[in-house]
Amino acid sequence: MDHILVVDDDRDIRELLSEYLQKQGYRVSVAADGRAMRTAVSHAMPDLIVLDLMLPGEDGLTLCRELRSQSDVPILMLTARGEEIDRIVGLEMGADDYLAKPFNPRELVARIKSVLRRARALPPNLRPDEARVIHFAGWTLEVITRDLIGPDRSRFLLSGTEFRLLRIFLEHPNRVLTRDQLIDLTQSREADPFDRSIDLQVSRLRRRLLDNPKEPSLIKTARGQGYVLACEVTVEH
Repeated sequence: MDHILVVDDDRDIRELLSEYLQKQGYRVSVAADGRAMRTAVSHAMPDLIVLDLMLPGEDGLTLCRELRSQSDVPILMLTARGEEIDRIVGLEMGADDYLAKPFNPRELVARIKSVLRRARALPPNLRPDEARVIHFAGWTLEVITRDLIGPDRSRFLLSGTEFRLLRIFLEHPNRVLTRDQLIDLTQSREADPFDRSIDLQVSRLRRRLLDNPKEPSLIKTARGQGYVLACEVTVEH
């Protein structure tokens, strides 16, 4: 039975989601703020955390960043804000998906199932026990720690979004990946044809890899199709 932790300061929402998710076959814990969340996580790491963005004290983005620095637990963020920038920031902080309030509980369950399924479906060649270090174009990715090491040996800690996107490219080198495929694989949700967040994420990853955005040589744009990682990739086990 999957264990879901709901972190929301609204008591009515906590009770509603707890009751509904239990009826759907999940074991549910609840927390009203960051302190209660840490206590719950210390007792038993859940299989997924439903995390509200607007919390008293430490907000959901701060807690998401903290969680992601410590574990790969899937995070589904709830937000009352509809602006695209808030969704992008949440994903950049390491959230696996987001859902805007108000929402239908059935959609939440569908999102939870999708996130859990994808979290458990790491590509075989990138499972931590099989691929620990990946080399490409003078760069090195340490899979377990998410450290990216540059050609000059400088070291960077990737955000959750950067790691997922780079991992997908490394899994499919020299193959065009469409925007819809990248959104689906990295954000665990159906692609919105008007959603440009993946383009922003690719742009940020290019900058991280010192890839000239005007004439990229590493992550190239396949016009009218998507993006391609144009290099050879080698894996250490």
